[in-house]
Amino acid sequence: MSAWLHIIGMGDNGLDSLTPATRAVLQAADVIVGGARHHALTAELCAERINWPSPFSALTKTLQNLQGKQVAVLATGDPLWYSVGPMVAKHFATSDVLFHPQVSAFQLAAARMGWSLSGVETLTVHGRPAETVVPFLAPDQKLILLTNGAETPAQIAALLTAGGYGRSRMTVLAHMGGMNEARFDGTAVTWGHEVPDFHSLAIDCVLDADVAPLPRVGLPDEAFVSDGTMTKRDIRTVTLAKLMPMRGALLWDIGCGSGSVAIEWMRAAKDARAIGIERRADRRAMALENAITLGAPNLRIVDGEVPEALGGLDAPDAIFIGGGLSQDSFAVAWSALKPHGRLVANAVTLEGEAVLFDLFQTHGGDLTRMAISRAEPVGRLTGWRAAMPLTQWSIVKL
Repeated sequence: MSAWLHIIGMGDNGLDSLTPATRAVLQAADVIVGGARHHALTAELCAERINWPSPFSALTKTLQNLQGKQVAVLATGDPLWYSVGPMVAKHFATSDVLFHPQVSAFQLAAARMGWSLSGVETLTVHGRPAETVVPFLAPDQKLILLTNGAETPAQIAALLTAGGYGRSRMTVLAHMGGMNEARFDGTAVTWGHEVPDFHSLAIDCVLDADVAPLPRVGLPDEAFVSDGTMTKRDIRTVTLAKLMPMRGALLWDIGCGSGSVAIEWMRAAKDARAIGIERRADRRAMALENAITLGAPNLRIVDGEVPEALGGLDAPDAIFIGGGLSQDSFAVAWSALKPHGRLVANAVTLEGEAVLFDLFQTHGGDLTRMAISRAEPVGRLTGWRAAMPLTQWSIVKL
């Protein structure tokens, strides 16, 4: 059985961007689905027209209802790269769908800039908070972004400047491959261009000489707004190593406090997600502020006591228990954890240690005690000042 659903990537020059075979498929379509821009580019074709639904997730149902007809879904560039393609591929059989890729905006932008695409971070802030680019800022890093509209470059310029990257070079590449192609160059700190809605943004990151770069993980404690109760950097780094951040994976951060573990989890891997559970309103506010500042704006914060607050949450790939540790909270968390999921629990009190020891005896895993000392002034000399020892239990669910 031949495909009835065709996902077609187009360039800014519309039908002229298509191969003869793809153009023939589009001309034979009974129904064409796309945005207003796509319909304008193909206005000469006779077919039933359907606009993108709202919410966009309703597209799957719309397409299912069209089965039996020849359907063309129009996208810009490569439909499988930050576009409609992955959603369609997830819900329809491969025998039903055929993808017709176009040169992507990333490829075009890299060519215009003379950059090797293999050395570029390709990101999107289309329909996403601009702050999602923050974890990817690094000296000499090159970025290409799909944007949300004419206002996006100014938003990104403000984030770059606030993060010490004000001297970064920014280039807006509008309507690439079309009759109205245009280019706008500048630096983040002086950015003032008015640009078209339809464009991509290229950034060559340049760090100010008097600013220290921030790592993706292992952020200094001073980077977080905190009341002092937080998982400090040395312990946080060990904790993240055992939680094993992975692309798209979900973390439950139980007793998230200022959100340091959840935020670094999200910074560590693309599309990583986290839910922080925190009963105190002041700490929830700090976690949300830190999430925006440090580039994890999609951190979800849940108000409540554990274990009750854990009910109904999406099943996690990893769980960190930094507060609210008890046999009951562990039982609920462990039951929800996916197979091969990782659980890490930290404790600094004798009562917490007792719970961890009981869990270790019952379930196995690894039990570790960490004591960290830092060199500090002692009068005119230097000595070691010890932090409170911490006990950590970690286990993988097989």
